[in-house]
Amino acid sequence: MPYCNVGTTNNGIKIFYRTYGGGPVKVLMIIGLAGTHDSWKPQIEGLVGTTQANDIDDIWSSEDGVCNGNGNGIEICVFDNRGMGRSSIPKNKSEYTTKIMAADAISVMEHLGWKKAHVFGHSMACKVAAVFPDRVLSLALLNVTGGGYECFPKFDRQTLSIAMRFLMAKTPEQRAAVDLDTHYTQEYLEQHIGVKTRRQVLYQGYVEGISATGMQSNHGFDGQVNACWTHRISKKEVEVIGKNGLLISVIHGRCDVIAQISHAKRLAHKLYPLAKMVELPGGHLVSHERSKEVNEALLDLIKASETKTTPFDWTNLSPKPNTSTSNCWTSSSSSRLNSETESSNSGIAEKMRIMILYILGLFLVVFEYIKRARVLGCLKPIRVGSASAVT
Repeated sequence: MPYCNVGTTNNGIKIFYRTYGGGPVKVLMIIGLAGTHDSWKPQIEGLVGTTQANDIDDIWSSEDGVCNGNGNGIEICVFDNRGMGRSSIPKNKSEYTTKIMAADAISVMEHLGWKKAHVFGHSMACKVAAVFPDRVLSLALLNVTGGGYECFPKFDRQTLSIAMRFLMAKTPEQRAAVDLDTHYTQEYLEQHIGVKTRRQVLYQGYVEGISATGMQSNHGFDGQVNACWTHRISKKEVEVIGKNGLLISVIHGRCDVIAQISHAKRLAHKLYPLAKMVELPGGHLVSHERSKEVNEALLDLIKASETKTTPFDWTNLSPKPNTSTSNCWTSSSSSRLNSETESSNSGIAEKMRIMILYILGLFLVVFEYIKRARVLGCLKPIRVGSASAVT
């Protein structure tokens, strides 16, 4: 099995990865919270024409060095983040941040001998572009936010129900059921494929997949959640991405119950004119629900980047007057303005974060109270006779 050692030589952390296809165009795909490399199958098949990994079978053409897939000349690498799947699971939560995990991704590239790559993924992909801008050719952000308080999902009845079921899931069957409602829209799940609904078909596949890799360990889950809570793309990091001049696609499902699309739109405007906003009818896992449209968007991004398309020819966004978001790439004055206002804005954001954490803490306290009450309710009452009554 292909593994890559990351960090210091004595920490023993290994990242499991796989490559698909072959050719001069390199694509690194980075999955999000509690996901494994297998989650990219629709994109792997769409971009290279096969889901058979290179380490499983020799599928290369010795004449031109191009994989016998769809002839796009693309090689894809996917991997399991630390704390998930077949990768190592550090026990200390401090070993899980998006910056550390971004360094893991670069270590995989180094291991493969890739100097640069098109980087596609969720929130951590943005951190890779911010911390290692010289290694990124283009950037596709799927269902992401800018971090901080934006990591909190929409606060409504549906989301609370999903959160409670997620926390209480102890078996692959329970986890599969809640994952479906997290990843897809109800309309998509209720569509029929023959005599069965998509929910029934996907459920079986999810159970098999979770059973094969095992339920995520407590250390892995707590660590990755810590990475989510502490994740933030600062204004300075947005400027770093902007100065690099790489083209960006921000792809988002309109019905995402985890990452709100309003945050994705805000991030896209901050990255104007480098960014194109791609809205699709779908949920959090829009890469599966609308795989054809997502794959087309990714191929368009690769083509535009390889042909040196200018940002203004690429973007579908309009500049917002009187805001710094319209000058991320072209103006140095926004940098001075951002430096003057960043401290005050960060203070407001921190207050909002504390307030939201307080509300979340209250919710968790109530949840624990309800859980304990349910346990106590299962205890059979003891019948006390009149002779034993306390006087």
